[in-house]
Amino acid sequence: ARWYGRTVIKVSKFFPSSQTCSICGCKNAETNSLKVREWDCPVCHAHHDRDVNAAINLLNEGLTVWRNEKNML
Repeated sequence: ARWYGRTVIKVSKFFPSSQTCSICGCKNAETNSLKVREWDCPVCHAHHDRDVNAAINLLNEGLTVWRNEKNML
């Protein structure tokens, strides 16, 4: 990462990235199975692809961790 001028942020391996709606933040326990590739949020009714939703959530969580670390300096 340093070679390319980038920063790597570690997110907890227990962060429920594919189970959390990236729109409203609802945690959907029904998406626990890896067989569930697409799902609809029971709260905001947004339709999610499991991998795309997880990527959005990981980006947002990484930015949150980075901001918190930056504020501690």
